[in-house]
Amino acid sequence: MRWIIAMFLLAGTVQADPVDDVMASAMRSFAQMPVVTRVGVIAGQCGADDTVNGQVVYCTTRNEILITTAASTLPQAPYLVAHAYGHAVQVRHGVADFALSQIRNRRSEELMLRGLVARQVDCIAGFLVARAGVPPVSLGDWMTAEPFAGIHWGRDPLHVGPTVSIGLEARDQWFQRGQGGDLAQCAPGEFTADLLLDALQD
Repeated sequence: MRWIIAMFLLAGTVQADPVDDVMASAMRSFAQMPVVTRVGVIAGQCGADDTVNGQVVYCTTRNEILITTAASTLPQAPYLVAHAYGHAVQVRHGVADFALSQIRNRRSEELMLRGLVARQVDCIAGFLVARAGVPPVSLGDWMTAEPFAGIHWGRDPLHVGPTVSIGLEARDQWFQRGQGGDLAQCAPGEFTADLLLDALQD
């Protein structure tokens, strides 16, 4: 009889889902945030092909984050989704428009400017992961190579989206800065946190 009661209680237990926790954190923190949709494969979605990140992408045309079912079970899933939300925050709240205008006017500095954007994205990711209740962590605990150096966000078709590489160490530095919980710290170089702070809901 006891095992029947135990099975009943377990069946009624809601298991925590880190991906859903990060989505709730983003939606609580900022307006106009995308939903996360689990898919079997990324290729074929939002104009993605095999050159696009195979785990998670942010489709700005649909304002939707796609993550594969397999990736959603990885230990680093909270970061993968939070990074995509970092791009969404920039896109939905004016940072991406400002960055694009700077890039168009300063083509010789494009790599540097895109590097600043990437640092801010990972700082926002750390901020959202911390708000989701994920204990402080280093990206090096989850991976050995730089994530997101390839195409993983943009309009449909995604396969023409932007790319940038800043190295795992730099990404981890800004991710940990965001985990400190102060969004004002997400201000690399000339990209201030003003628009982020204006958009923050609580």
